Amino acid sequence: MTTSEDLSLSDSSADQAKLPRHSLLSRLYTGTGAFEVVGRRKFYYGLVGVILLISIASILIRGFTLGIDFEGGTRIQFPAADNVTTEQVEQVYTESMGEPPVSVQTVGSGSSATIQIRSEALDAREVVVVQDALYDAFQPEDKNGTPSKNAISVADVSETWGSQITQKALIALVVFLVIVSIYIGIRFERDMAIAAIVALFFDMIVTAGVYALVGLEVTPATVIGLLTILGFSLYDTVVVFDKVEENTRGVLHLTRRTYAEQANLAVNQTLMRSINTTVISVLPVIGLLVVAVGLLGVGTLKDLAVVQLVGIIVGAFSSIFFATPLLVSIKERWGPVAAHTKKVLARREARTEGASAPAPAAEASAVASRVTASGPQPGARPTGKRDKKRR
Repeated sequence: MTTSEDLSLSDSSADQAKLPRHSLLSRLYTGTGAFEVVGRRKFYYGLVGVILLISIASILIRGFTLGIDFEGGTRIQFPAADNVTTEQVEQVYTESMGEPPVSVQTVGSGSSATIQIRSEALDAREVVVVQDALYDAFQPEDKNGTPSKNAISVADVSETWGSQITQKALIALVVFLVIVSIYIGIRFERDMAIAAIVALFFDMIVTAGVYALVGLEVTPATVIGLLTILGFSLYDTVVVFDKVEENTRGVLHLTRRTYAEQANLAVNQTLMRSINTTVISVLPVIGLLVVAVGLLGVGTLKDLAVVQLVGIIVGAFSSIFFATPLLVSIKERWGPVAAHTKKVLARREARTEGASAPAPAAEASAVASRVTASGPQPGARPTGKRDKKRR
């Protein structure tokens, strides 16, 4: 059975066949509608469903690795010597406390490198035990280059502080989503607002799923980065929807193209802009990530860069391959767009069937030509004898 989507895709393909062949880059820049996105929305829905399933499963099964600012605990830090490894530090801590720390990592590089130990909350006696064990094993030096226990700094983060940070982060996220929903509802009509908000939730769930799947630590910087990339995703979706709104203005009064085909043209026309915006946004984030991890090892910069890198890529994907196809599906479910699509496709199908049937005039002409070519018919006078009599 032929569906409206199949007919739309076939007609769009026929129109594309009439266009001159150009290279991939040329088609990207000209935005002539050569890339079928809306017509293949079933495929992209399946891809989105798989990504969402993996993300939600990662969140439910693996959960999040919350940073010390959220869970509370004790952070121990001391200068790292050239021959000190995180495995050695973890072993010394485990032997002194009877259980391993939450995490051990090297921050910074060169002479400014430090070892950071994150553990459960320690009391005063346990702090002294750990300091003594670390000092005996590694002899860390203070700023003057002299071995000293004072070079081992200890900072406590209470569970109350962690719960307050968590609460404030959730409030910030909810306020952001409420403000965005209000703006989208005012800026666009109902169906566009629904598609944009659903795409925004997709970005948020997938980004969180990547963090849960890989086991990246969630810190306040992660929450800040998440709010940033949600804003980026919303901006890219608004750009595409602006073009969709422009292309589909008055489409219901025409019968040559459907709403879906005009929306697909809008995606093509903004595709190069979305790619350029994504690349330009990703490059400084990669630079920040390289500096943060490779040179400084600063946790805050790393957390901020990672969430932005993941979110920008996910946001660009959703604005192109999910938001607009979802909008078209919503439009074609009910209302005037659904009726217009049926009308255009029915008229197009009738025109196709009419073109494939032989025309009566053409058939009569074909019969006449065959008769003429077959020679004299019965009852006709031979022209040769009449010519002889005249002579």
